[in-house]
Amino acid sequence: MSLFGGVIPITGITFLMFCLFLVAAVGYGLGRITIKGVNLGTAGVFIVALLFGCFFFDPLAAQLTVKNASKTETIAYVEQALKIVENLGLILFVTSVGFIAGPKFFGNMKKNFKSYVLLGAIIILAGGLAAVVCIYMGRALGETDYQGLTAMVVGLLSGSLTSTPAFSAAKATVAPEYESLVSVGHGIAYIFGVVGVVLFVQLVPKLSKANMDEERAKLIIASDDEGKKKKEKKLLELDEFGFAAFALAAICGTFVGMIKIPLSSAGLSGTTFALTTTGGCLLMSLVFGHFGRIGKICLMPKTSTLKVFRELGLMLFLIGAGIPGGADFVEFFDIMYFVYGVIMTIVPMFVGFLFAKYVLKLSLLNNLGSITGGMTSTPALGTLINTAGTEDVAAAYAATYPIALIAVVLVSQFLIILF
Repeated sequence: MSLFGGVIPITGITFLMFCLFLVAAVGYGLGRITIKGVNLGTAGVFIVALLFGCFFFDPLAAQLTVKNASKTETIAYVEQALKIVENLGLILFVTSVGFIAGPKFFGNMKKNFKSYVLLGAIIILAGGLAAVVCIYMGRALGETDYQGLTAMVVGLLSGSLTSTPAFSAAKATVAPEYESLVSVGHGIAYIFGVVGVVLFVQLVPKLSKANMDEERAKLIIASDDEGKKKKEKKLLELDEFGFAAFALAAICGTFVGMIKIPLSSAGLSGTTFALTTTGGCLLMSLVFGHFGRIGKICLMPKTSTLKVFRELGLMLFLIGAGIPGGADFVEFFDIMYFVYGVIMTIVPMFVGFLFAKYVLKLSLLNNLGSITGGMTSTPALGTLINTAGTEDVAAAYAATYPIALIAVVLVSQFLIILF
């Protein structure tokens, strides 16, 4: 490829970088389009990445031709390059999420386990059960490739719950030949997974004719004593932005993620379970974020650094996973898969809402805040903040979000192992 009549040639890795930034720019532009207060946000990047993979994957491979390599080897080279982008984005994203949630996570587990953590687990379990039903529906409708069907459904589950860590964990657990099915499933379900929850948190207060002034007064805000003690003591920072602490958490998380636990005692001889990079980095960053220091050394990156890394990581991950997934999107798309995705969004959302309302007796805004966390839906949280007129709803989100992330990673892996 060349620009301006051949004056500026773009080939090789330069062309790849050009494509990545092009997808990011167009994707964020798409995400900013707002219709009646609803927009796609970062999900726009994933949709554009899928479309780019659908129509331009082969031209991309042609520009990255490896000397003396066949077409198959060249495609593998491109996929490997995008895998590096994907994994880098993954580490940045989940580690940032863990650091952000860490200071309040363990405190909220202790104080509000029944109302928040339990709800997050129930939402994910409901999604997992819906996924099992969809697997059996697929088999009943004549699917013969059971492993392929499971990979697709788990991808649909991660898309329905807009869960990047579950997406990554599923890709890391399935056989290599089924990774593209996970990406396709994630892409098929992701749009409704975002829009469905965004619409839900806007419509419920309107349909119930809630008095928002009264609902705001009912919000229960979790205290953060640890956060106050950071303010009280001056700690030694290894660098201005906290890059060193962030890197240390990522290193520890990568090693923890590689630990394999045999499941022979559960009747699965020869099968092992691992947190993978996703769960490992999330777990260690939660721990780092909770303690915040070792002696007088600060282990907490700047909040501004974490927000940038979270968004940058999410963008890179969605591009790295979306482009190769888009290459197979048209081939594997089926309207029934979209229906499965809708089921796996609606079932856990309604189960969680009803459980929180009638069993846990949560107020409306605490309920909806917990739903956005349990569904791991950051776009829905932003919408809920605008609908509620207060950022205090983020407390419930912060309490359920980490447990939901860990639970959906575990559920995704067990679905693949068992089916």
